[in-house]
Amino acid sequence: MESIILFAPLVGALICGFGWRFIGEVAAQWTATGLLFLSAFLSWIIFLTFDPFAHENGVYTVQVLRWIESGSLSTDWAIRMDRLTATMLIVITTVSALVHLYSFGYMAHDDNFNEETESYRPRFFAYLSFFTFAMLMLVTADNLVQLFFGWEGVGLASYLLIGFYFRKPSANAAAIKAFVVNRVGDFGLALGIFAIFLQVDSINFSDIFAAAPEIAEAEIAFLWTTWPAVELICFLLFIGAMGKSAQFILHTWLPDAMEGPTPVSALIHAATMVTAGVFLVCRMSPLMEYADWVQSMIVWVGLITAFFAATVGLVQNDIKRVIAYSTCSQLGYMFVAAGVGVYSVAMFHLLTHAFFKAMLFLGAGSVIHGMHHEQDMRNYGGLKDKLPYTFWAMMIGTLAITGVGIPLLYVGFPIGFAGFISKDAIIESAFAGGTSASAVAFWGLVIAALFTSFYSWRLMFLTFFGEARGDHHTHDHAHESPMVMVAPLGVLAVGAIFAGMVWYKPFFGSQEAVDKFFGIAKGADEAHAVLMIGAAHAAGAEDEGDKEHAERHTEPGQGALYIADDNHVLHDAHYVPKWVKVSPFIVMLLGFGVALSMYIQNVPSWAKLGLGALAGVVLLIAAVPWWAAVLFGGAMAGFLSLVRYGSNVTLAENQPYLYNFLLNKWYVDEIYDFLFVKPAMWVGRFLWKKGDGATIDGGLNGLAMGVVPFFTRLAGRAQSGYIFTYAFAMVLGILVLVTWMTLAGGN
Repeated sequence: MESIILFAPLVGALICGFGWRFIGEVAAQWTATGLLFLSAFLSWIIFLTFDPFAHENGVYTVQVLRWIESGSLSTDWAIRMDRLTATMLIVITTVSALVHLYSFGYMAHDDNFNEETESYRPRFFAYLSFFTFAMLMLVTADNLVQLFFGWEGVGLASYLLIGFYFRKPSANAAAIKAFVVNRVGDFGLALGIFAIFLQVDSINFSDIFAAAPEIAEAEIAFLWTTWPAVELICFLLFIGAMGKSAQFILHTWLPDAMEGPTPVSALIHAATMVTAGVFLVCRMSPLMEYADWVQSMIVWVGLITAFFAATVGLVQNDIKRVIAYSTCSQLGYMFVAAGVGVYSVAMFHLLTHAFFKAMLFLGAGSVIHGMHHEQDMRNYGGLKDKLPYTFWAMMIGTLAITGVGIPLLYVGFPIGFAGFISKDAIIESAFAGGTSASAVAFWGLVIAALFTSFYSWRLMFLTFFGEARGDHHTHDHAHESPMVMVAPLGVLAVGAIFAGMVWYKPFFGSQEAVDKFFGIAKGADEAHAVLMIGAAHAAGAEDEGDKEHAERHTEPGQGALYIADDNHVLHDAHYVPKWVKVSPFIVMLLGFGVALSMYIQNVPSWAKLGLGALAGVVLLIAAVPWWAAVLFGGAMAGFLSLVRYGSNVTLAENQPYLYNFLLNKWYVDEIYDFLFVKPAMWVGRFLWKKGDGATIDGGLNGLAMGVVPFFTRLAGRAQSGYIFTYAFAMVLGILVLVTWMTLAGGN
C-alpha cells in the first residue's frame, strides 16, 4: 500500500508526459488524476488506522531497494511510516488530487497557448504529478539522502510549474528566482547533512536520533573555530527550511511564484512544498530539543516572517499575491510553534492551513476564471451573486483563516473554524513558552492576527461586495466556474470547517493525548499508564488549578516526534490566562470592523457599536475587569466610527511613506538588487567585456592576426632562394655554437 501511494503519481507523470500521444490527452489526464485519488484514498486509510504502538518505536519501514553503498555510507531507498509521515501523506495527496481535478476546468482553455498547434495540458498534469511524487519522496524518506533527493525534486518541479507560461518574461524570471533563492537554503541543508554524517557516520534517521544525546555533548570545527555540534547542525538544517518555507530573508521567491497557473499556487505554494521546511524541523525534533539557541532563532525568524508578510498583505491589490503573503505569514506561525517546542501544534496548523489556504487559492482561481483572467481586486466588486459557490467557499476560507469561533467554549474541544483552533493554539503556546523570544512572539503574532483579519476581509469586500468596478464588459460576462472546479472547493470547505475540531485532541488536547497519538511514550503498556496518570492529573488540575506535570519518560527516536521530559510548553499552554485565549478573537473583530468601515459604504452605526459591545462582552467573560472591558469596547466602537471609507486612499494620502514602504514589500527586493544583483551583473559584465572580450578574444585575435603574421613575414624574408644566404645562415649558426661551447667550458 505504501509503495502504491509513493509511485502512483510517478506513473501518472510518465503517462502524461510520454504516453499521451498513444492514449490521447484526455485519457492521460484522467489517468494521472485517478492515480492521485487512489494515493489519497490509501493515505487516508493509513492515517486513520495507524497505531504507533503496534510497531517498535512507533515506526515501521518498507524497503524499496538498496541504493547507495560507498565506504561506511549505506543507504536504502525505504519508506519510513510514522504518524508524522501519515499526516503529511493526507495533506499532499488530498490537495494534489483535488488540484488535478480542478485543473480540468481551469486549464481547459489557455490564451498563452495555441491549442491547434500546441498540446500543453498533458505537460501541465505531468508536472503536477511529478511534483507530488517528489514531495512524497521527501516526507516518506528514511534517511537524509532520500529526503534531499525529494527536496531537490520539488525544487525542480516548482521551477517547471512557475515557468509554465514560458513565453511570459515575468514567469521565466519568477521561476529562475525561485530556483536560485532555494539553492541558498539547499546549500545550508547539504552542509547540515555533511555535518551529521561526520558526527554519526550515518544518515539514517534511526541512527541519528539514537545518537542525539551524544551529538548534544560534541563539538565540531567549522570556519576556523569550534561550535557545539547540535547547534551548528540544527542551524544549517534550519537554513534549508527557511529557503523552502519562504521565511524572511529567503522569502522573496514566494510572491513572485504567483506567475504560474493558479492550481500551481494552491498545490505548491500553499499546501505542500512550502510546508517542507516545517516538516523538516519537526522531523529533526530529537536534535532541535537540544539546540536552545537555534530554537530561539526559529522563534524570532518565524515571528518576523509572520509580522512582515501580514503588513505587506495589507496593501496588495493582486488577489493571488494577497493570499501568497498570507501563506508566508502563516508559515511564520508554524515556525514559532516549532521553535517553542510544540511540534505537534506546528503540524496541527500545517494540516488545517492546507485545507483553507488551498481553498482560498482555488477560489481566487475561480474568480480569475470567471473574470476572464483579471487579477486586480480594484477591478472587481459585486461578484457575490454572479459567483455564488465561489463566494461561499471563499467566505468559509476567510472565516477559517481569520479565526472565527466561540472563545472559551469547550465541549471536549473548542468550537470554531479550523484556523480559530490551530492558530490560537500557537498563540497560547507562544505565551507559555517561557523565554524572552516567545514572550515577544506572543504579542507579534496577535498583531499579525489583526492584520490577517483586515486583509482577508478586505479581499472579500473588494471582490464580492459593493459596486462593480473596472471594465463593465468583463463584469457583464462574469460567470460561475464549472462544477469540476467548484466541487474541490466544497471538499476543502469541509476540512476548513471541521479539521480543527476533529483533530484538536491528538494534536493539542493534552500532553498525554499527543504522546499517544505520535507514539512518543516508550511502549504501549507504559503509554497506557502515562495516559491514566495524565487523565487523573488533568481532572485534579481542572478543579484545583494544579499545574504539576505528569511524569514522562521519553527518548529521542521513540515515536514520530521528540518532546523532551522537561518541555512543558504544551501542558502550560492550557493554563494561560483567559485574556490570552480571547486576544486573537478580539483582534479578529477589530480587523473585520476596520475592513468593513473602509470598504463597505454606509455601514450602520449599530453594527460598529455591536462589534465593540461584542469585544467588551468577550473580555468580561475572560474575567477582565469590567471597567477595562467597557473602555476597550467603547474605544473600539469609536475607532471604527472614525475610520474613513475610501479603499487604500486613506493610508496612501495620509501616510504616503508608510504606504509605499508596505507596497514595495519593505524594499527587500530593492536591497537585494543593490547588494547582490547589480554587483553580480557588474562582475559578469566586467568578465565578459574585459576578461572574455578583451583578454581572451583579444589575446587570441592578437596572436593570430598580429604576432604570428609578424614572425611569418620575417621568416618569409629569410627565404630568398639564394645559396649564399643559406650558407651565411649556417656560418652564423656555427659561430654561435662555437662561442657558446667556448664560454661554457665544454660542459
